[in-house]
Amino acid sequence: MNSRISRLVELLQQHQMDALVLNPGPTFTYLTSLHMHLMERPTVLFITSSGQAGLVLPHLEKEKLAGLELELQAFTYEDDPATWAEAFRQAITALGLAQSKLAAEPSRLRLLELQFIQAAAPQAAIIDGSPIVEGLRLKKDTQELAKMREAAVIAQKALVETLKHIHPGMSEKQIAAELVIALYQAGSDMALPFEPIVSSGPNSANPHAAPSERLLQEGDLLLFDWGASKDGYFSDITRTFTVGEVEPELQHVSEVVLAANAKGREIAAPGMPAGAVDKAVRAVIESAGYGEYFTHRTGHGLGMEAHEAPYIFGSNSQLLAPGMVFTIEPGIYLPGRGGVRIEDDVVITENGVHSLTDLPRAVVPYNTPFD
Repeated sequence: MNSRISRLVELLQQHQMDALVLNPGPTFTYLTSLHMHLMERPTVLFITSSGQAGLVLPHLEKEKLAGLELELQAFTYEDDPATWAEAFRQAITALGLAQSKLAAEPSRLRLLELQFIQAAAPQAAIIDGSPIVEGLRLKKDTQELAKMREAAVIAQKALVETLKHIHPGMSEKQIAAELVIALYQAGSDMALPFEPIVSSGPNSANPHAAPSERLLQEGDLLLFDWGASKDGYFSDITRTFTVGEVEPELQHVSEVVLAANAKGREIAAPGMPAGAVDKAVRAVIESAGYGEYFTHRTGHGLGMEAHEAPYIFGSNSQLLAPGMVFTIEPGIYLPGRGGVRIEDDVVITENGVHSLTDLPRAVVPYNTPFD
């Protein structure tokens, strides 16, 4: 925790910010090791550019601070909402933030907490702190990578087990339920990165399809997009299978997507713009004549969130660097017929790229043995 706080202090000073303001969430946990959830009672962490930390929280949650490695001041309040504003006022005063520049996560700080902060510090400026948070969490260390590899292993084991129990006539929802159970049995944390996608036949042409009552049929493509969680770090994988014999063009599409995925894993390297990976992957699909059917970016960053920086889209000039983890997930989606996506989680190394996921990628029958 101390090294992370030191890095945050450097970033705050670099960006000329006086403090970072956080609701419970991944960055909150990253800096404190505390797991707290959002509820109707406000909870806010302040960490200043001098390294001071203050936490506004309900009195009933105070015991969570016992044994905490991070030194912080607690400002608690009772259930009566009339006591809440005073806790914020005390925190702002104690930390000297009344006329400060406060960096916040725009996708996390709620209106509830924002209003209390503004009331306690009407002369403070609250500014988008995304560059600070990104700089803090963008590069994963050895321990983080080990957890992400374990999350990948858990997810892969769960899918292999699930495939043993499915058959034509099962619904997508039933298959998804089997997968969720298998994820927990394989060792995933309870908080999955997202609800698994299980889509079959024409539904697989929708990249973000939700499992439905559709029954699995011969001739379908069957797509799984799923992940596991280990100690708060995620995996995110996609594999596509056939159910019996599929039409020739869908089989051809699967080979194109496989080649595009391989291209991304081959060329990603430190010093390369993120957009260059997208362009190289997209070129494989475009050269095969399916460019208009690849409807999303090549990938996104991964860590304590299922989607975080770096984002792998064509115009992104951000340079890849060792420790950055992201997905490579090309897809081709033929409306009304079916879609194929193959997704891996990769990390940039000093010399190139390493895949944290290694489940076979070829689009093969779902009942192919994997172990």
